[in-house]
Amino acid sequence: TNLKLLIWAGLLSCGSDCIKKNAKSCGECIQAGPNCGWCKKTDFLQEGEPTSARCDDLAALKSKGCPPDDIENPRGSQAVNKDKEVTNRRKGTAEKLDPEDITQIQPQQLVLKLRTGEPQTFSLKFKRAEDYPIDLYYLMDLSYSMKDDLENVKSLGTALMTEMEKITSDFRIGFGSFVEKTVMPYISTTPAKLRNPCTGDQNCTTPFSYRNVLNLTSEGNRFNELVGAQQISGNLDSPEGGFDAIMQVAVCGKQIGWRNVTRLLVFSTDAGFHFAGDGKLGGIVLPNDGRCHLENNLYAMSHYYDYPSIAHLVQKLSENNIQTIFAVTEEFQAVYKELKNLIPKSAVGTLSANSSNVIQLIIDAYNSLSSEVILENSKLPKGVTINYKSYCKNGVNGTGENGRKCSNISIGDEVKFEISVTANECPKKGQNETIKIKPLGFTEEVEINLQFICECQCQNEGEANSPDCHEGNGTFECGACRCNEGRIGRLCECSTDEVNSEDMDAYCRRENSTEICSNNGECICGQCVCKKRENTNEVYSGKYCECDNFNCDRSNGLICGGNGICKCRVCECYPNYTGSACDCSLDTSTCMASNGQICNGRGTCECGTCNCTDPKFQGPTCEMCQTCLGVCAEHKDCVQCKAFRKGEKKETCSQECSYFNMTLVESRDKLPQPNQPDPLSHCKEKDVDDCWFYFTYSVNSNNEPIVHVVDTPECPTGPDIIPIVAGVVAGIVLIGLALLLIWKLLMIIHDRREFAKFEKEKMNAKWDTQENPIYKSPINNFKNPNYGRKAGL
Repeated sequence: TNLKLLIWAGLLSCGSDCIKKNAKSCGECIQAGPNCGWCKKTDFLQEGEPTSARCDDLAALKSKGCPPDDIENPRGSQAVNKDKEVTNRRKGTAEKLDPEDITQIQPQQLVLKLRTGEPQTFSLKFKRAEDYPIDLYYLMDLSYSMKDDLENVKSLGTALMTEMEKITSDFRIGFGSFVEKTVMPYISTTPAKLRNPCTGDQNCTTPFSYRNVLNLTSEGNRFNELVGAQQISGNLDSPEGGFDAIMQVAVCGKQIGWRNVTRLLVFSTDAGFHFAGDGKLGGIVLPNDGRCHLENNLYAMSHYYDYPSIAHLVQKLSENNIQTIFAVTEEFQAVYKELKNLIPKSAVGTLSANSSNVIQLIIDAYNSLSSEVILENSKLPKGVTINYKSYCKNGVNGTGENGRKCSNISIGDEVKFEISVTANECPKKGQNETIKIKPLGFTEEVEINLQFICECQCQNEGEANSPDCHEGNGTFECGACRCNEGRIGRLCECSTDEVNSEDMDAYCRRENSTEICSNNGECICGQCVCKKRENTNEVYSGKYCECDNFNCDRSNGLICGGNGICKCRVCECYPNYTGSACDCSLDTSTCMASNGQICNGRGTCECGTCNCTDPKFQGPTCEMCQTCLGVCAEHKDCVQCKAFRKGEKKETCSQECSYFNMTLVESRDKLPQPNQPDPLSHCKEKDVDDCWFYFTYSVNSNNEPIVHVVDTPECPTGPDIIPIVAGVVAGIVLIGLALLLIWKLLMIIHDRREFAKFEKEKMNAKWDTQENPIYKSPINNFKNPNYGRKAGL
């Protein structure tokens, strides 16, 4: 019963969300939530129920009597239009494929039909192809501080080609340089400084913002030749105009010659950078437009447009699938590492003072970038959300933002992503939308066409100006009328001008009553539309809203005891329940006694509880009897006389004890055990000789008693006299010895105390034989009083 209540509570709580949306049509209903359905059965609604009551949870609709075939519940789906397998080939094979024929992501196109709140999930596979073509563009700072670096870059072409052949057989390289905007205060605009911005006898070239020196080419010698002809230039301030150059490299794909392959941009400098807003120092206030402005391979609008912002730069690099490697000196490592955190798929390497380590830096940065795949999606339509889950190498899985990427991917490794797309609302016009998902830094992408389920199928079958809607005042669709403008009512029978008519109120009053709709609803077009309660599970119904489903009798705090449905304030009980509150169970299993009889044959089963008719018996199944002997005591004498021929019934055994069959067993282990199907009692009783005997008493399915008895009683043995006497004597002797030892110990302690007292008194004696008090010395001493005086005195 409790489980049933929990299930119903769960269904009702789900249904309440659907009801709260107050859907007036099937389309509004299915947009209320993925669990909401619409009942198109014509006579589904009770009197007084609004049209919105057709929208409810699927299980609730079925429980209310709506056939499954009449429930509109369209579900989302997905279909793959293009599913080309990822490319499997190895470097050095005879097979040569164009970049367009290499596939690293699967599938490529699919269609998702989205129902509001219901996610559609599909799997995306990515595999790094071996021998994939690479385009690398080297963009170098040619300010004066990079003079020694230029010398090392002049031989970069052939050396880098040699190293990159270990990675790919299709490699192209290009070169560009930058200095600064050609306005004050970034450079000196005096004629002499424009010709040679360097001091002393240094021969420098005219300052420029960005120059495309070499388009992407597979000729390494051509790279060395053109770069070798480059000259250092100069500017006034420390930061450089590198962002202008990066923007032009990203958006001038045709001029530079980018292919749809892996695109690497190496940005080499030993200084910081200017960004959006810094152009105001030179009087430049127009934001960068993000377009290509190369004329004769020179950026011609550096004096007109401000530097690009970091966000603008990120957008253009991402749109053009360019991965950036910042090769900078140790001094500016911290600055460019912070920039790297803002630019996805970028890396930072430490450039030596003279750029001698640039090749190893590029190789390491490329391996770092190519070992990580990060998925990026285009802008999502309003109300659409997307979630990623990644399944990477070595059992590493990611969710949330970590679900977009996998790291430590080697060439030939395959990883999977699980992508869920959810529409939380329908577009206003229900038009299709397209989104794209691609790995950052790669040209391949997945194109997803989103189709939104905003209407029910039955709405396409609707009959406009239907006679079922009061003389054609509405469209009959999905079992209900959708009224034309200016008409209201369940059947569109009223115009909005008639709503407040007092004549209509008369149709909404019960006989001999002044209450309109029993004070539980509103009178619309002469019909009661019952109001909704705060608890959407509680509903008013009836022609005059006089009924409800929450004012029925309760049991255990539950309406209809949880065993029925409240309809118009009367409980309709489920099978096996009766009573005004459905609190009386007709199930007799709870009254079954252990002997298989209902109420032990001593009572009647009423509402699942035994009513004992025999006053001596009590308990839930009338098996407890306080004044009755137990089973063991009741059959003790008969078992004793039949098994051992002794006891009180020894003489009358054959007459009084023939009502059961007895079986003798050798030991207690051979007695029947409690796991048998028949009720069983184990007994232990004393016979007339004070011996214990054991037996079991049970009743089989035919109500026949069966007794099993251990054939040998357990009799007590007499006491062993010798150990008892020996123990008593030994105890007396031990007690005597203990008393003597205690007495001896006390005497020793007393003597020692007396001796110590004597010694103390002896030490305190002070008399001496040389000082006899009656002894007087015989010698007397006298002194002349005039001795020592002077004469004449």
